[in-house]
Amino acid sequence: MALSNKKVSTSSAPHRKYHVFLSFRGADTRKGFTDHLFEELKERALNAFRDDPKLIRGTTIDEELMLAIEQSRFSIVIISENYASSAWCLLELGQIVRCMKESGRIMPIFYGVDPGDVRHQTGSFAEHFTRHENKYGKDAENVRQWRDALKTLGNLAGWNLTDYRSETALIKEIVDVVWGKIHSTFQGSAANDMRVIGIWGTDEIGIKTTADLVYNKFSDHFEVSSFLRDIRKVSKSKSLVFLQAQLLKQLNNGSSIPVVSDVFVGKELIEKCVLNKKVLRILDDVDQSDQILILGGEKHWYGNGSRIIITSMDRELLAKHGIEEPYLVEGLNKDEALQLYS
Repeated sequence: MALSNKKVSTSSAPHRKYHVFLSFRGADTRKGFTDHLFEELKERALNAFRDDPKLIRGTTIDEELMLAIEQSRFSIVIISENYASSAWCLLELGQIVRCMKESGRIMPIFYGVDPGDVRHQTGSFAEHFTRHENKYGKDAENVRQWRDALKTLGNLAGWNLTDYRSETALIKEIVDVVWGKIHSTFQGSAANDMRVIGIWGTDEIGIKTTADLVYNKFSDHFEVSSFLRDIRKVSKSKSLVFLQAQLLKQLNNGSSIPVVSDVFVGKELIEKCVLNKKVLRILDDVDQSDQILILGGEKHWYGNGSRIIITSMDRELLAKHGIEEPYLVEGLNKDEALQLYS
C-alpha cells in the first residue's frame, strides 16, 4: 500500500492554531513567571497564546480570546493568589473547562497557592468569592459556574511551585511535558504501528525548526534514521534520482552506494535498506506528489513503530496523501526562529 493511497478533505478537520493557551493573572505573574514560561515555550517551537496586556477588560470574554481557547490543544492555567479576584480570569477559566473536558488537556500550575484552597475556595479564594457574591449575588449563576470551574481545576494533577527548587526548574519540566504531549505521535517507541505524519504552515523556518527538534530528540529510538532536507529546492535544481542517492547515502551511513540509474532502481535500493526495520524518515519541504511517492516509498516496507514525517507549506498536498490532521506550525518570525539555531 503506497503512502499516498488515501484522499481526504481538509474542510472538516479541526483547526488547532495554538499548541497552548496560557491563562494567568497579569498583575501576579505576567512580568515574571508567565513571561519566562512563554519565552521557553517559544524557544522549543511551541506556539503559545497569551492575551494582550492592553486589552480592555470587561464583563464578557473578548471574541479573540474565546477563539484562541477553542483553537488551542492544551491550556496551562497559572493559579496565583489573586487569580480568583478577577472576574475576567474566572470567565476565561470557565471557557477553558467547557472546551477542554478531555483528560490531560488542562494543566494547572499552583503558583504560591494550595490546591485545596483552589478546590474548596478557602483561604484567599474565600475572600475573593465574598466580593463576587456581594457584587453579583450569592446564588448568581456565573458565581456558581466559577466555583465549579475552580473545583475542577483543583482536582486536576498539576505542578506546585513549592515542590521545586526554583522557577527555572519548574518551567523546564512544564515545557518538556508539553512538548512530549504535543509530539507524542512522533514517538515510535511508544507504539507498534507505522505512521505517516505531516507538519505544515506558512513559516518555513519554524517548520524546519520543529522537524529538527523532532529528529534530534527521537532519531536514536529507531534502527534507521534519515533527514532529507530542502526537497522542493533540490528537486528543481537537481532531480529525484539525485535525492534518492542522497537518501541512500544516509541509509548507508555515508558509505558508497550502487549507481542509481532511474527512480525505479532507487526505490528498490531504498526498500532493501529499510525493509521490516523501525525507521524514522523526515522529508523536508515537499511540494509535489511524486516527491512523496518516490522518496516515501510503500507502507509495507517499514517495520512496526516506524514514522515517516513530511513537512510542507501546502496542506492540500498532505491531505491528498491521507494526512488529514497535520501539525500546524506558526508564530515564529524569521529573527525569532534564527535565534533557535544560535
